[in-house]
Amino acid sequence: MAVGSASLLRAGFVLLMAAHVLQSVSACNRVYYERMINDFCLAKFKFDMGGLEQGLWCSWPDTMEIYEGLTNCTYQVALRMDCFWPNQIVDRFFMQVHRLYFHNCALTGRLLHDPPISILAPFIAVPVLITLLMTALVVWRSKRTEGVL
Repeated sequence: MAVGSASLLRAGFVLLMAAHVLQSVSACNRVYYERMINDFCLAKFKFDMGGLEQGLWCSWPDTMEIYEGLTNCTYQVALRMDCFWPNQIVDRFFMQVHRLYFHNCALTGRLLHDPPISILAPFIAVPVLITLLMTALVVWRSKRTEGVL
């Protein structure tokens, strides 16, 4: 973990602990929770994603650890602030993250492309050959007048 990331993490946990002490025991402060995940979790996520080449943002193996860190951060903040998790704030938060960082990614994490020609050719050639063969058979059979009175 980078030195800047570690100090950011420590500062965030200090803020979380202060928020936990100041907050009432019985309720979740939704506005403060939303501000904390944006200021703390999203800031760390942006820092980590900034260290990753933008072309790798759609690669799940490359972003999995960063994304899991973001998920865990939102959970830990909710836990310390006595908020339910997941909730509507987290849903909107992750929709925003996906809209900003993963909007060009395919659902599977890979860009879609045509199969290789060695696989595609038989799926094209076989129906074409069967159609030509059946057409030739019908024409040949219609020219034969055997047994017709």
